[in-house]
Amino acid sequence: MCYNCKVYNSIVEYFAVYSLVLKPFFERSTKFMLKPFYHLASIEAGLDEVGRGCLAGPVVAAAVILPKDYSNHFLNDSKQLKRSQRDQLRLEIEREAISWVIAEASVAEIDSFNIARASYLAMHRAVEQLKAQPEHLLVDGNRFTPYPMIPHTCIIKGDGIYASIAAASVLAKTYRDEFMEKLASEYPVYGWEQNVGYPTARHLKALQEHGITDWHRKTFAPVKNVLQLQILSSQKNTDLVDLS
Repeated sequence: MCYNCKVYNSIVEYFAVYSLVLKPFFERSTKFMLKPFYHLASIEAGLDEVGRGCLAGPVVAAAVILPKDYSNHFLNDSKQLKRSQRDQLRLEIEREAISWVIAEASVAEIDSFNIARASYLAMHRAVEQLKAQPEHLLVDGNRFTPYPMIPHTCIIKGDGIYASIAAASVLAKTYRDEFMEKLASEYPVYGWEQNVGYPTARHLKALQEHGITDWHRKTFAPVKNVLQLQILSSQKNTDLVDLS
C-alpha cells in the first residue's frame, strides 16, 4: 500500500473515532459543564429538595459545599441522569465535598405546614448541620425562606446550572429513592419501588382499592379525596349498625 493511502486511511479512521467517541464527549463537556460557583470569594452551599410532588413519603433536601475547583462533566440535574450515574456521582460527591448533609421534613410536617414550608424546613435543617459554615446559599427554585444570617440567591432550574445545586439534587434524590424502595417492601401495592410516591396510575389505583397509609400526605388532593370517601363509608356502616 502506498504511503499516501496509509495516511488517507489513518485520517479516515481518526475522524470515524472522533465522530463516534470524542465529538459527543467534547460536545457534552462544553454544553453541559455546570458553573462551579456564583461568588468566587464566598463559601457557597448548594441547596435542593426532592419529593415535593409526591403523594407519599417525606420531602428530602440536601446541602452541599464543593471545592471551588471541583468539576465533573457528567454532573447535572439528578432527573436528567440514569440511576447508575446518580449512584456513581453520589459516592464522588460524598468523598470530594467539603461538607454535605441530607435532611428531611416528615409527612406530618408537610400536612401541618404545607409542602413549600416543609421543603424550606428540610433545607434549613441541612444547612444547620453543615460542618463548614456557608457564607452564601444557592437555592434551586424561585422562592426560599431566608436562613438566619446567611444571604441566599434563588436560581430557577439551578440544578442544571450550578454544580453545588446539582450535587445536592443527586444526594437528595438517591437518598429518597432508596427510602421509598424500603417502604415499598412494607406496602407493595402502591409501586413505590418505581414511582417513589408520585401519583402514577398504579399508585392512584392502589389508593382507590386499598386506601391510604401512614406515609400518605393527607392534605394532597388525591389522598384527601380517598380519605373523605373512607370516612363517609365508615359513617354509613356505623349508621347501619345503629339501625340494626
